Amino acid sequence: MSVIDVIDLRKAYGGRTAVDGVSFSVDEGEIFGVLGPNGAGKTTTVECVEGLRVPDAGRVRVAGLDPVTDHDEVTRVLGAQLQQSELQPKLTVREALELYASFHTRPADWRPLAERLGLTAKLATRFAKLSGGQKQRLFIALALIGNPRIVVLDELTTGLDPRARRDTWELIEDVRAGGVTVLLVTHFMEEAQRLCDRIAVIDQGRVAALDTPAGLVRRSAGATVISFTPSAPLDDADVNALPGLASVTRKDGRITLSGTDDTVNAVLTLLARSRVTAHQLRVTDATLDDAFLDLTESPA
Repeated sequence: MSVIDVIDLRKAYGGRTAVDGVSFSVDEGEIFGVLGPNGAGKTTTVECVEGLRVPDAGRVRVAGLDPVTDHDEVTRVLGAQLQQSELQPKLTVREALELYASFHTRPADWRPLAERLGLTAKLATRFAKLSGGQKQRLFIALALIGNPRIVVLDELTTGLDPRARRDTWELIEDVRAGGVTVLLVTHFMEEAQRLCDRIAVIDQGRVAALDTPAGLVRRSAGATVISFTPSAPLDDADVNALPGLASVTRKDGRITLSGTDDTVNAVLTLLARSRVTAHQLRVTDATLDDAFLDLTESPA
């Protein structure tokens, strides 16, 4: 059962189209990712889901509610960590947590939440004195403090160091295990590949693809990457004629091919027929980065 429905969403600013017919649904208990280049329309889309923007056209429903006309009801079921947020500079971490907890009828206990996010030692620190990463962790805590049914996280781990980022991923996995649906906007491919059940890739204000991370990788132009250093030159015509070949690059005597499983088998056959040894042969699957680059347009 879907808890978020976005149907033919459209939004423009001063004649510039930011979102141009975006549609997707998010199932209950799912971690649903939104990926896209800067300026693709990701944040505008989720701000319409949150009720912070009024769509020009289309339909948005959150747990069956309209985020604009039913905004108060939506805030009771949806928590949000925005891409850019600020608090009163003199407010301490403890005061912020207690204040946000007071907004909800059944708030989470903020103490274990603060400990999990590494904020316990900073409870007496004023907001203005927090580092960028500490502010980010505080906003994640504030998004979760109301025990929401759905949480929207926009650029969840921006500004966090690698250890804090992985700790936060574990927290989000725990949150989902507790029954919370997560809508995650990110530009970290590793984050999306680890956390998301499905991903919508948004480019130029439209959904370029919607699939599981593995499904997006399979749809990549070159789902398999083969690299090796040949013991003798291979004929360019033979290499370019390999079945399933998506691309080929040569650098410092090393050949890197992207293609399919058929390409791998054909390369091995070509090497044997040519009596050429492949030194440091590597065969790897394409990554979500590769799929992302294939699915999105290069900036003009």
